[in-house]
Amino acid sequence: MDLKDIQELIKFVAKSGATEVDLEIDNVKISIKSPPKKRRGATDENPIFIQHETAAPQEQAPPAVIPSPATPVTTAPPVESETKTEEVNNENLITIKSSMIGTFYRSSSPEKPPFVSVGDSISSGDTICIIEAMKLFNEIESEVSGKVVKILVDDATPIEFDQPLFLVDPS
Repeated sequence: MDLKDIQELIKFVAKSGATEVDLEIDNVKISIKSPPKKRRGATDENPIFIQHETAAPQEQAPPAVIPSPATPVTTAPPVESETKTEEVNNENLITIKSSMIGTFYRSSSPEKPPFVSVGDSISSGDTICIIEAMKLFNEIESEVSGKVVKILVDDATPIEFDQPLFLVDPS
């Protein structure tokens, strides 16, 4: 099991709402524990704990992992929260990518409007989103000026380093 498989497992557990998963494959034992979901920004919110151990080889066959019917395993591409009616020429667009791993938020709180929406003009230095990493809310500023053409990530979803977040037309 490599790092990418472990990251996919963490994402699956976070989306399924499970609070604890123990998995043992070959000589690798993984335990993922997370608290029940709470409101974003809560002060007593706990991080997801991951314990990764290498066990001595055993003569047992690895247990089969079968997802429960209550949490179907589906992979769907991120849905753009706002759609643009006209066709976009992707050759001239600039992709704004994530500078860290964390959770993507379009606004500073659930009651506030998003920092940017499709069609908004942005300037260099404008706050375009927040990425929560290790209980810290990091405001992400644009390094380019232009018009937001597409938002590639849903609000409150986990993101990876260098993952595309926005498409911007610099013209």
